[in-house]
Amino acid sequence: MASSAAAPLRIATRQSKLALWQAEHVASRLREAHPGLEVVLVPMTTQGDRVLDRALAEVGGKGLFVKELEIALASNRADIAVHSMKDVPSELPDGMMLCALLTRADPRDAFLSLRHPSFDSLPTGARVGTSSPRRQSQLKALRPDIETLMLRGNVDTRLRKLAEGLYDAVVLASAGLTRLGLASHITELLAVERSIPAVGQGIVGIECRTADSRSRELTRPLNDRAAELCITAERAFARRLEGSCQSPIAGYADLVDNTLTLRGLVGSMTGDRQFRGQVAGQAENAAALGLELADQLLRNGADRLLEETRGVRP
Repeated sequence: MASSAAAPLRIATRQSKLALWQAEHVASRLREAHPGLEVVLVPMTTQGDRVLDRALAEVGGKGLFVKELEIALASNRADIAVHSMKDVPSELPDGMMLCALLTRADPRDAFLSLRHPSFDSLPTGARVGTSSPRRQSQLKALRPDIETLMLRGNVDTRLRKLAEGLYDAVVLASAGLTRLGLASHITELLAVERSIPAVGQGIVGIECRTADSRSRELTRPLNDRAAELCITAERAFARRLEGSCQSPIAGYADLVDNTLTLRGLVGSMTGDRQFRGQVAGQAENAAALGLELADQLLRNGADRLLEETRGVRP
């Protein structure tokens, strides 16, 4: 493709080790798909990276990890942005689109502890670090006796805090640990039935300007159809719930043959109330399945719980 090699393809990325790994991985895949294409990284620090002393819910939510990257796209300082899809809000800004979703890595949450062989073996009152309302809700539902404490920072920082004894255990995404070569730190992988993953967890996504046909064309070979279908269902589910960053919401879709199964949850921060559900159907109806499950949970009472955490009825 002669035109594709005419100018470098610029990738906006966060500067954390994991974000740079993901951006370099996308760059490598692009070079394989388009020999001769020059791909360059445009690293930047987001507001989510800068503010580490408060929960994300207090400073604007997980969208803080992608906003600066989207500004770079809008101002033509970059052509594509690479994201962990669990950090991407369910509504994209006008003029932006997801142009490729990479094959999903292990979506499960990982339990890490230096002293306890499993989550169930934690002693009463154990201190567990997590920055996620979703994880907090599900962990507290399983073990109301544990104390969940805020844990922010990059993966290295979180592992260091565990090693320093500030927590009895921490819970992180398995995919990020594996990508960084840190899977040996995982003590136990939590089954999705016990801890439903975040919407998009384990999927690397590529965002571009909707009008940028060149970037859409160049990234198309990287798109994994199964990941695209699963995230379509999950994001439709989250969008219908209109949950805020304070709302513990989980959504995970699994595709086997042509059957897509979607699990979802809306919970309280304390874990004492949870609305769970599951739907299944043909993969081509992914978005409709997401809406169906969201409506099911809302009818069952999740609407009142969301109103409490957000102050606005969906």
